[in-house]
Amino acid sequence: MTSPADLIPVPRAVQGSPHGGVVLDGDTTLWAAPGTGTTERWLRSTLGAALGLGLPPGPRDARDCVRLLVDDTLGPEAYRLSAVAHRGVEIRGGDPAGVFWGAQTLRQLLGPHAFRRAPVRPGAGHAVPHRIIEDAPRFRWRGLLLDVARHFLPKEAVLRYLDLMAAHKLNVFHFHLTDDQGWRIEIKRYPRLTEVGSWRPRTKFGHRASPLWEEKPHGGFYSQDDIREIVAYAAERHIAVVPEIDVPGHSQAAIAAYPELGNTDVIDTTRLSVWDTWGINPNVLAPTDTTLRFYEGVFEEVLELFPADAAPHTGFSRFVHIGGDECPRDQWRRSPAAQARMEELGLADEDALQSWFVRHFDTWLTARGRRLIGWDEILEGGLAPGAAVSSWRGYAGGTAAVRAGHDVVMCPEQQVYLDHRQDGGPDEPVPIGYVRTLEDVYRFEPVPSEFTPEEGAHVLGAQANLWTEVTEDQARVDYQAFPRLAAFAEVAWSALPAPGERDFADFARRMEAHYGRLDALGVGYRPPEGPRPWQRRPGVLGRPIDGPPPHR
Repeated sequence: MTSPADLIPVPRAVQGSPHGGVVLDGDTTLWAAPGTGTTERWLRSTLGAALGLGLPPGPRDARDCVRLLVDDTLGPEAYRLSAVAHRGVEIRGGDPAGVFWGAQTLRQLLGPHAFRRAPVRPGAGHAVPHRIIEDAPRFRWRGLLLDVARHFLPKEAVLRYLDLMAAHKLNVFHFHLTDDQGWRIEIKRYPRLTEVGSWRPRTKFGHRASPLWEEKPHGGFYSQDDIREIVAYAAERHIAVVPEIDVPGHSQAAIAAYPELGNTDVIDTTRLSVWDTWGINPNVLAPTDTTLRFYEGVFEEVLELFPADAAPHTGFSRFVHIGGDECPRDQWRRSPAAQARMEELGLADEDALQSWFVRHFDTWLTARGRRLIGWDEILEGGLAPGAAVSSWRGYAGGTAAVRAGHDVVMCPEQQVYLDHRQDGGPDEPVPIGYVRTLEDVYRFEPVPSEFTPEEGAHVLGAQANLWTEVTEDQARVDYQAFPRLAAFAEVAWSALPAPGERDFADFARRMEAHYGRLDALGVGYRPPEGPRPWQRRPGVLGRPIDGPPPHR
């Protein structure tokens, strides 16, 4: 057994030799068995373009060819890659996704130039070292949330992040599309959601206590064809896209577009605009039939745009995220209409009213073959059996969900919120939250040690969340995401020891090679020695929290 070279995520087993290997050059052919079409296309369009190789079809037994096949003796998403002199490169996957993940490993073995968009050594041969690698993921759900509501990212930036996810074997893209500060998805029956709700006249620059404002309009949205393209692009990379439409809180952009959705008997909702600052917003949806019918119409279009079978290998394309978090009840307490609704339904309090709201869409989605997932606040009042929970307020929500029989995705803010600062130094741009270093993320453990094996089986996996209140463009997103997303990817994919026993020094050594790949991809990551001068944000107020974060 040899060292797993510089691969990230680290594979389960690697054998190899410093001698031999396979050279890919202009004569290399590609043989692809049925079921491997996504990887075949990716190898030609991405890896072939980077290396200047056509990879034309050829016979299975061609010398030094690349062979792809599905092998049902391997597990879901598992793969076996062998690169042996005179026998070529063979990637076997337990399913089409496994073949694709094996191709991502092949790319890493070829070096940083394999991560470019065009060849930097035209006509050169490209050596694949002698390796036999056997690998499989620890978790089925290996997710990244990208918030495009607070700061919009153009479609091309979203597609780029899908490529970055694929390069790290992440397979669930949580697409946070709506919030108080913007509505980002075209809904044809409700055009004002994007005509009005997709832009704001100005934006708070920094934390909500900052005195600074960016005095220019900010906005944007994805057309329905943009969404279809994003979903199809993700599916080609075996990534499931889980859309989030926030209800009943985080909804001021929708209320600004359609004032009848708000609590009109408490405030003049016609005076509301898309919110231009951060925090928990008091303006929430009214618990009326009008609101329910409106959002049923929204979700009908969402289900068409995000088909349940888009990425069938995981089953996660069935999920729709409804938010459900940070919903202040004060307007409901003051609203005669909301109080009458509670009396009509026999509800004890406003907490029960939110539970009723969530359960309505739980039932509605279930009747259409979908599964609801929401932030851990949706547990309050009980859930239908098929609903799942994103545990963000530490581990407690996930623990409660599991013990109530629900599946859970672990994404505690104290551990894997990538908008939190990476260092305590004064040069860290817009410092938010706890210090979460690369090593801290590497020692994140999604399954609490007290879980029984049966309870652990309810942990679908883990997710890193990247909120964009103070992350205003792609460069800032890159800085917050990387290199920590690489550490998170290894936690989600690899069978690592307990957190205290993990070899971070070895991971840091492998990262030295991985920085070269990120450079080739044009990722503006945070260097180990600290931010570059142009990555700093002097004078922009943040919200740092001192001390170590809680672990429960």
